Formats: sequence, C-alpha cells, structure tokens
Amino acid sequence: MDWVSILPPVVAIIIVVWRREVILSLFLALLTSEVLLVGSADLFQDLFAGFLGSLERIVAVFQNEGNTRILMFSLLVGALLAYLRQSGGVSALVERLINRGLTRSRRQVGLMTTITGLVLFIESNLSVLTAGIVSRGLFDKFGMSRARLAYIIDSTSAPVCILLLLNGWGAYVLGLLGGYDLADPVGILIGSIPLNFYALVTLALVFYTVLSDRVYGPLARADSRAAIESEAQPEIPPTRARYMILPLMVMIGGIFGFMIWTGEGDITKGDGARAILYATILACLCAYILMLLSRRFTHHELVKTGFQGMGELLPLVTIVLLSMALGSSLKLLGTGTFIAGLAGAHLPLFLIVPMLFLAGSLISFTTGTSWGTFALLIPLGMPLIDMLGLPPALVLSAILGGGVFGDHCSPISDTTAVSSIAAGCDLLEHVRTQLPYALTAGGISFGLYILASLVML
Repeated sequence: MDWVSILPPVVAIIIVVWRREVILSLFLALLTSEVLLVGSADLFQDLFAGFLGSLERIVAVFQNEGNTRILMFSLLVGALLAYLRQSGGVSALVERLINRGLTRSRRQVGLMTTITGLVLFIESNLSVLTAGIVSRGLFDKFGMSRARLAYIIDSTSAPVCILLLLNGWGAYVLGLLGGYDLADPVGILIGSIPLNFYALVTLALVFYTVLSDRVYGPLARADSRAAIESEAQPEIPPTRARYMILPLMVMIGGIFGFMIWTGEGDITKGDGARAILYATILACLCAYILMLLSRRFTHHELVKTGFQGMGELLPLVTIVLLSMALGSSLKLLGTGTFIAGLAGAHLPLFLIVPMLFLAGSLISFTTGTSWGTFALLIPLGMPLIDMLGLPPALVLSAILGGGVFGDHCSPISDTTAVSSIAAGCDLLEHVRTQLPYALTAGGISFGLYILASLVML
C-alpha cells in the first residue's frame, strides 16, 4: 500500500482537530482503511463495501477474547465508580486522609497518587485504575483538575511497567527477543532499563509537576477551571471509608491473585485482561453487598445505580471499541510496516537508533498500541545489531521507549482511554493537556539517543 496506508490516521487526526469529535474521527478513519483494503476501481462500490467492512471489523473485535474482556472491564468500572461514589465511601476516605494529615496539601495528594501508580507496576491498568479511583475525590477537594490526575496516572503506569520488568511487559518483550540468536536476552532487557530515556524523563517530569505543584500550557488552564468548579461542586455526604476501601482491596488483591492463577503460579506470565476483569467483577459485588447490608439502598436502586454508572462511560467504551477495530484494520493495511520500513533507509549509523525511537513513536501513535509496536519493530531492530554493530540494549530501549511515547500522544490508544475513565476526565482534554509534556519528554529522549549513539558506537 506504501504511503496511502497512512491516510486513515491522517483522517482521524484532521477530524479530531476540526470537529473535536473522537468517535466520528475513528469511524471515518476505519472507513478509509476499509475502502483502501477493498481497492477496486469503482468508487461507489468501494465506499459501500468499505462501510460494510467497517461494521464487520467492529463485530470482529469481539472474536478476540482479550478485547472483549477489556470492553467488559471498561463498562464495569463505571458501575464500580458509581457504587463507590453513591455509598459515600469516597467522601469518607477523603475526609479520613485529610484528618490524619496524609493529604494536607496538593503536593501530598500528587505524591500519594504517583507512589500508588509506581507501587502497582505489576499491571498497567491496575496502576491507572487504583491511583485514579483513590485520588479523584482528593483532587476535587484541593481544586486540582481531573486532567492533571489523568496525566499523572497515565505518565506513571506504562513508564514504570517498562522499567520494572517483573510483569507481563517484561515477559512479552522477552518472548519477542527469544526468536533471535542473542547471547543473553535477559541481560539485554535489563541493560535497556537505564537507557530507556523516555520512561525516565517522563517519570522525572511527573515528580517535578507533583513536587513543584506547577503545571503549564493547556493543563494550567484546566487547573484554573477546576479550582472554580470545585467550590460549587455538590458532594455526597461521607459515610464509612470501608465502602471504598474494601472494594478497592478486593480489586487489588483479586488482580494479583488472578495473575498468579492465570500464569499457573508465575505472576509474570499471567493474563492481565482476565485478571482485571475478574477482579473488577468481585469488587463490584463487594460494593453491592456492602451497600445492600447498610439498608440505605434496595436491590433495585443498586441495579439502577450500576447501569447509570456504565452509561456514563459508554462513550469512552465506544472509543476503545473503535480504536481496536481501527488497529486491526491498519495492521492488514500495513501502516505500521510502512512506517517501520522508513526507519533504516539511507541513514548515518548514529541516527539509526534515534530513528527507531521515532519510528516506534509514529507506529504507536497511528495504531494506538505500544505492544503491537514492539512486535513490529523488534524484528526490524534485532537484525541491525549484528549487521551494523549496534549496542543491543540501546536498540531495544529505543524501540520500547518509542512505543510508550507514541501511546501517550495517541487519542486512539486504549491506555489513554482507560486513563480518562479512571480519572473521570474527557478523553480529548486528557490528550490535549498531556501532549506538551509527552512531546517535551520525547524531544529530550530523541536528543539523548543521538548523544548515546555518538558515545557508544
């Protein structure tokens, strides 16, 4: 397909900027991709077949069990959040944390959120979801925007998962490396950690933001609006903190337990999608039982509350669904492969690694998947190690960092959508406010890869 394979992502970006409508932009990008896949000479026939193909591509998302679990989990999170909010548990936990002096300032609130995300590095969705749920009420209380919360949890989860590789991320990358004649794949993976400049710079920016309590650009404007809105925000009266703490403990413990169970005793081989779905269902059940036993809610009221919570997240779940369909279509179209092929064409040796980082970011941005980016670029990068004498750890770190960078910038990334869900932030606002920080970290990382290549080659 060559250059035309990048048309669908371009269409998505243009529509998002022009209409500020993510669902429409994703569907039109999917339609463009499907029309290109049909590729006959009759335009009307291509459009009709492309439209039907788009619908079938959306249906096909549910053929993948992992995709279906993620969509179910995203809906059930809405019910869980509604239960935690309506029970008064969120307000009670906020009150308790403030009274005990653990969160008396904006810095302490931000630091608690960041540390929560760092500690739960075993699974990126666990990190995002827990830190987001725990911190929502506190951010509202101190007049900080949900966009700031979304930035912190999104920019903590993936970077820490790709640095502390005792999780599914490490197992996945190690599996990709296993197909190549490398002397020490584990050593290469560990060696990539101090060279993963994007993850390190991103975490440094998060800590700077939290400790300085300073935000810039669109994020500063979002914070100014939040400070005004928080004063007029109605609050559900606090009841008992256990209505929030117990379901959260069930969810966290359940994810760890199901990761071990699905990995047959090895947590790094566990199925994250299955674990987080099962754990979220248990957490919803726990919250439902606690609220029912309180005798303040009837069964019918709780069912209605749960479905209302799911309804609040339906637009974001639709975005996740369309993103998955678009990613599948772009894979067949060869968008990622075309961009990857540009990385090593006619470049000086010291620019190969920086261009792998840039290619990784472009693939991840246009397809919305960091793991898919790793699968595309590792087969391209590993042969270059022997052919050109490149440092293996540096090559791998550029691919991994680029995948996370593009994922942070992409409005069609499921991680971006889940971060918006967890923080209770509009998806486009999250993308717009996080973008300057991601681009800053990406620009610094690109320069560091040039410098590292000049020193190490």
